[in-house]
Amino acid sequence: MSCPPAELQKKNDELHQKWQAYSASPRFELFVEFAVCLSSFSDFLQANGLSGLKQMSHRLEQRVLTLFDEADQQPVPAATLTDLCHQMEELGARVELFIGSNARPIEQRREPDAAGSASGLSLSPTHRVWFVSNSASQWRALMTQLEYFSIAAEIYRWQGLPTEADEPAILLLDMQDETLPQACEQILALRKRFSASKLIAHTSQTAFNQLKEMLRSGCDFCFAQSTPEAVILARIIDLCSNEEEPPYRVLVVEDSLTASMSIQRTLKQNGMDSLAVTKPAEILDGLRRFEPDLILMDMYMPDCTGVEATRVIRQHAEFLSTPVIYLSGDGDMALQVDALRLGGEYFLTKPFNPVFLNAVVKSKIERYRALRRSMHNDGLTGLLNHRTVKERLAAAVIAANSSSSPLAVAMIDIDYFKTVNDSYGHPMGDQVLQSLAWLLKRRVRKTDLVGRYGGEEFLVILPGSDTNQAFEVLDRIRRDFSFIKYPFKDTWFETTFSAGVAQFPSTSDPEALIKQADEALYEAKQGGRNCIITRG
Repeated sequence: MSCPPAELQKKNDELHQKWQAYSASPRFELFVEFAVCLSSFSDFLQANGLSGLKQMSHRLEQRVLTLFDEADQQPVPAATLTDLCHQMEELGARVELFIGSNARPIEQRREPDAAGSASGLSLSPTHRVWFVSNSASQWRALMTQLEYFSIAAEIYRWQGLPTEADEPAILLLDMQDETLPQACEQILALRKRFSASKLIAHTSQTAFNQLKEMLRSGCDFCFAQSTPEAVILARIIDLCSNEEEPPYRVLVVEDSLTASMSIQRTLKQNGMDSLAVTKPAEILDGLRRFEPDLILMDMYMPDCTGVEATRVIRQHAEFLSTPVIYLSGDGDMALQVDALRLGGEYFLTKPFNPVFLNAVVKSKIERYRALRRSMHNDGLTGLLNHRTVKERLAAAVIAANSSSSPLAVAMIDIDYFKTVNDSYGHPMGDQVLQSLAWLLKRRVRKTDLVGRYGGEEFLVILPGSDTNQAFEVLDRIRRDFSFIKYPFKDTWFETTFSAGVAQFPSTSDPEALIKQADEALYEAKQGGRNCIITRG
């Protein structure tokens, strides 16, 4: 379970309180509050990877939203109310059952395969994946690979699934020999049982309508039979990554205190942070202090339109790409065209629908953050790219200097990487790079920074650590990386890395730190590779 049972229980209780309030007094404003809470609950389930519960909640949410705009038909008809009550009870019972079965600590299990490939690793499993297949040998190599990244893999025949067991994070379903009706029937049955698990189908059914039916039945992802194992491995590791994004941040520019408070309340209910400014002159200061992901801009304010305010914002390079959603009480076409030319993302008409506001804001922020990731992160490994990691190092040196704290910087290089590419091909070389990236991300602290410096070189920044502490962390990673066996045809191969570590304040300039770490790396290479040399 990816969130504490108490947190899920609190969210579930809040949702049922909103429903009970509406049931006892079926007024439209209480129906709105219930709808907003249900939307927030669905987002919470999605964010925490509770796939089955999310699908149940989403179906209920869709039903509720069809009634949302029918304010003149409130309260809803008795038959509809009864049906909604039944769906709420079903969802609540499923949540309670899931909490009950996951409240106890899960005993982590590890069973290395016959090759003993995982025996030397110091990683302990934090996620479990079930492979459901009648052909165990087909999946053995992939299962072994997963164990290197603290993902415990177990395999069961279709007729041999445990009836009493904690839910795994993922079920990979081998459906290559299943007809479409058989596959959909199996997915429906599994979805009824597993509330949180992601269901991934490996299938020969790849036509549009076939995939549509499998996804409709409750599957989360479908991989074609021809999909390379490295792609499946990457997807599973990504789903198990547990990387938490900071809350979405919204700057609300609204001269009406009542409207501003209503907007902030809606955003807070959906887990978003916000800062409100009432005067256009305060916008630039708010942007610099709050660093929002999006601006909600009132179109008409005293002595200033939203377009004029946005024109001022766009004079500053750091805010050129910050999305703006306009709040307007009318449909002035000329003003809207001007707003779009300045990069306006959307128009919401007052009074706004709070559920729709939430959906629009979140979708725009998701796209904005995805754009930022593509600008700052390496496409293959997902780590910070060369330019960004150097910028972060410069900022880390300034922070270390102001706090008089140590800072360690490591340069890592994969040994004989050219030989890997030449002997096994570039796709396998990419898998080696991804493996080291995944291992680094899982083993360093959230405050540490990891970037792909170039080619097979990686830069690791460890604030608050000296060279001894950095050596201890990196040497465990070095050892674990050396145990990984990469499948190639009917055999395996291994690889290693070398690293050099430098320390601030013995070296105070960011470029000099990188140079010193690189010199230590060169010494490690000259000394036989697969080792770490420290300086400072």
